Amino acid sequence: MDNAHPDVTLGQGGAAVGLPTRLRASWRRSETYGLTPEEMRPVFTGSVDTGSLLYECGHEVLRGLRRTLANEPVSLMITDHEGLVLCRLSEDASIDRSLDRVHLAPGFYFAESNAGTNGLGLALADRAPSLVRAEEHFCAGLRGYTCAAAPVLDPVGGVAGTVNLTTWSDSSSQLLLALAQATAGSTTALMLARGSGRRVRPLPRGEVFRVYADGADQDDDTERPLSAAWTQRVATARTALAEGRVLAVVGEPGAGRTALISAARRLTAPRERVLVARPPAPEDMRTWLTLWTPELAKDDTCVIVSRVDALPGWAAAELAALFARVRRTGDGTGPRLQPFALTASDWSAIPPELSPLVDTVVEVPPLRVRPDDVMPLAHRFAHRHRGHGVTFTPGAVRALTAYEWPENVRQLRRVVRAAASRADVVDARHLPAEVFTGTRYRLSRLQELERDEIVRCLTEPGTTMGQAARQLGMSRATLYRKTARYGIDVPGRTRRS
Repeated sequence: MDNAHPDVTLGQGGAAVGLPTRLRASWRRSETYGLTPEEMRPVFTGSVDTGSLLYECGHEVLRGLRRTLANEPVSLMITDHEGLVLCRLSEDASIDRSLDRVHLAPGFYFAESNAGTNGLGLALADRAPSLVRAEEHFCAGLRGYTCAAAPVLDPVGGVAGTVNLTTWSDSSSQLLLALAQATAGSTTALMLARGSGRRVRPLPRGEVFRVYADGADQDDDTERPLSAAWTQRVATARTALAEGRVLAVVGEPGAGRTALISAARRLTAPRERVLVARPPAPEDMRTWLTLWTPELAKDDTCVIVSRVDALPGWAAAELAALFARVRRTGDGTGPRLQPFALTASDWSAIPPELSPLVDTVVEVPPLRVRPDDVMPLAHRFAHRHRGHGVTFTPGAVRALTAYEWPENVRQLRRVVRAAASRADVVDARHLPAEVFTGTRYRLSRLQELERDEIVRCLTEPGTTMGQAARQLGMSRATLYRKTARYGIDVPGRTRRS
């Protein structure tokens, strides 16, 4: 074709030859979605959320960029995390009319599953800045364009969407990707500034470590039995791993997905090496894979790939192919029974490259529906933190078991360690304010300070509402209003004047 990229040729059936690894993986995914170079599957939603923080901030940043690029044939877009185009700005009417014909317009989904390999779809799939030029597009209808896209990070973690810049394929694209990255960064920064004090979570660094789970260093007193909801799932996972099945453990972050797999394997092979791999930032993915994947072929090693829903598409494809090869190698009498497990937020979030390998799925319930596990875990965490047993008063027990634990076991561990660092007998007043509040909206820093001070006063033994109000310099009516506003509930406190 006239607009073919010099490094890309089309082989038999329209397959790309000479594409970089990420683009080859994207083309393969496009084929698995049932797309063909001649067919896209545009999906129109009919409306977009123009009241979201992403739309508000992204639209403002794009308006400023449009003024900078006046008279340039570039169309500027914001999409959400599923590839839905939220807005499109351009000074060039001809490119907008052309993009309308291929449905790259507000209200249409343009993820890989809808439009094949394209800039914004690849940026979402790989969670990394992406440039797709001319013939690198899977669908022929897009080969007249060059698209550069970069993920927009949500201030509270994850990918909120993308910034996508599209121009004609014969236009210069050297600075397009850098411009998309800068625009995405500006959008993230503006979202942070307007997000009621929300902080950006640090990008994952990636982890590869071994867990020697032989229990030799654990005191029997800390190993209190957990609930039936937990032990039944451990038993299911144990059977799956013992039979060499690929296990997927799904559930909310922090609920104990990796811990469940490790506990299950310890029951069968107490001295086996357990290797846990957590994905890093996209730019470190290649090094991360090189570091630990040779361990897959080693005997007496159980491999857990954590948070596979954070894997770029190309990395998921490579991992699936590698594991399939490892399973086929054996003594010739059958497949290798190498223990292998993965974790994700839910079944649908497992990359399509890996999901066909999964034989057994176990769902870990969140801690809020496992109240019987709270205190056994609290005693365990306190013991491991202090090196000896820690006592919890009835008031502390009521507070810990009544709380909903939105961050699950991870949050319980953090709270217990902080409290156990303050006392050998943990009372309600040693627990952080978050345990006593049920507010559903984010607080500013000043509101957090006020909430914490109210909780500090109310958790002092014997303090009444009237006494707390006088200490805080406010009326009882004001104190009641603020406790209701912050959702503060201190079990066992008295309300007399």
